[in-house]
Amino acid sequence: MADDSKNNSNGAKSAIGSYAAVGDSFTEGVGDPGRDGAYIGWADRLAVLLSDQRDEGDFRYANLAVRGRLLDQIVEEQVPRAKQLAPELVTFCAGGNDILRPGSDPDAVAERYEAAVADLRESVGAVLLCTGFDTRGVPVLKHLRGKIATYTAHVRAIADRHDCPVLDLWSLKSVQDRRAWSDDRLHLSADGHTRVALRAAQVLGLTVPADPDQPWPPEAERSAAEARRDNIHWAREHLVPWIGRRLRGESSGDHVEPKRPDLLPL
Repeated sequence: MADDSKNNSNGAKSAIGSYAAVGDSFTEGVGDPGRDGAYIGWADRLAVLLSDQRDEGDFRYANLAVRGRLLDQIVEEQVPRAKQLAPELVTFCAGGNDILRPGSDPDAVAERYEAAVADLRESVGAVLLCTGFDTRGVPVLKHLRGKIATYTAHVRAIADRHDCPVLDLWSLKSVQDRRAWSDDRLHLSADGHTRVALRAAQVLGLTVPADPDQPWPPEAERSAAEARRDNIHWAREHLVPWIGRRLRGESSGDHVEPKRPDLLPL
């Protein structure tokens, strides 16, 4: 048996011994590349913070997330595996890709989301839910802000009904800075993922090494011409291919497997 006596002043929540991450590109870590070519991301970074609360080798972590996955795919492919692994903690961040689809209904997505949360709660110790981001400053997504806000309100209500902690990304003001986002403006940068991991750790009761909402350092103001060049480059390199995949019915996650499908020691 693991020695759960290694609890610090934050209490038992900080002594989680096993964690499985479920979701899409956000949880896989897209936008935060590691040296070996695999993505790191906030979930991996959270796992490190959690493992620091345990004796060496006494923490296990799985990451089942795959980029591009819709809610129903996550429920079909990842939720059963998470239940089988039965970790003490699951982070469940899903539905974002559904909300981005034209004509999607956040009420209907939330209904299916809640069914999955209820299913997970029967098998694992705790399920951490994630709200949507406030996309007011994101060029591609700001027109969807109302739908995302509706879905976020549903997630908070579902968390209340099922006694789940909430990673409230909407209120995390620091990720509204453009430096929190990668070049594609759809996924967080390494710094953005780091701030999310710190906030998730706070939600779980850990003392963190830095404030996730601390101000960004000042940066030189860009001219209108520079901003225009950046926008043209972004549209050519990222927006057009993204639209093309959507029109062809392709996903960035086609033929991608989970990067860490088993609960392994960190």
